[in-house]
Amino acid sequence: MITPAHKAVMNWSGGKDSALTLHKLQQSQEFEIACLLTSISQKYQRISMHGVRSDLLDLQARSIGIPVVKMEVPDMPSMEVYENTMRDTLSNLKKEGITASIFGDIFLEDLRQYRENKLTELDLKAVFPLWKQSTDKLIHEFLDLGFKTITTCVNEKYLDKSFVGRVIDADFLKDLPANVDPCGENGEFHTFVYDGPIFSKPIEFEKGEIVLRKYEAPKTEDDSDQCFSKEKEDPATYGFWFCDLIPA
Repeated sequence: MITPAHKAVMNWSGGKDSALTLHKLQQSQEFEIACLLTSISQKYQRISMHGVRSDLLDLQARSIGIPVVKMEVPDMPSMEVYENTMRDTLSNLKKEGITASIFGDIFLEDLRQYRENKLTELDLKAVFPLWKQSTDKLIHEFLDLGFKTITTCVNEKYLDKSFVGRVIDADFLKDLPANVDPCGENGEFHTFVYDGPIFSKPIEFEKGEIVLRKYEAPKTEDDSDQCFSKEKEDPATYGFWFCDLIPA
C-alpha cells in the first residue's frame, strides 16, 4: 500500500536553496507541496531581503505549477510583528491540512532551533532537506541540474557592487572571496532562480538599476532567506547592493 504524502508548505524565497530543496522534494515524493510560502514587503511588494518584484514571484509559481501564499510584512518588521504574522499564516494553512513546513537552510544551528521551537508551538514539523550538506557540493549540484540563477542582492560587508546582477556560474564561484560561502548561507548574497528542472518554462526578465540601500541593524535577527539578515555582529547600519529585475 502506498502511504499518502504528508501535506507541507515550502518556504520559498525565489532563490537557489529554495529551488534545489523543492526539486529534491519533488523527486522523493515524501511530501505533497500544497503551496509556496513567501515573505514579501507590504510597502514595496518585493520578496523580503531578495528585493525581487512580486510579479516575478507570481511567474515562478505559475511555471512551477504550485500556488504561492504571500505573507505580507512591514519593511524591516520587528520580530514580534514577523512572528505574529507567521503564526497567523501557518495557523490558517494548518486548517487546510498542512502538517510540515520545509526550509532550504543548510547549517545555521540557532536558526534551525528557532524554527523548530516556533513550529512546535503550532504542532507542525520542521523539515530541512539540505541540512549539513557541503555548500560547495550543493552549488555544483544545483548548476549541474541545469538551474540558472542571478544575484539580486549582495551584502557590502562581504562583496562589492560587481557581484550583484551576476549569473552564478563557474566564473562567479571562482571570483568569490575565500571568506564567502559558495551558497551565501551566511547572508552574503541572495538570488532569483529563473530556469531549471522545476520550471515548465524559463522566467523572462531584464536587468534594471543597481542601488545601494542602508539599514539600521535590528536588535534580533532571523535568516536572510526569508526576512532578516543573519549576522553575528551588530553594526549600527549595514548595506546591500540590489539589482532590480524587471519582468520582460
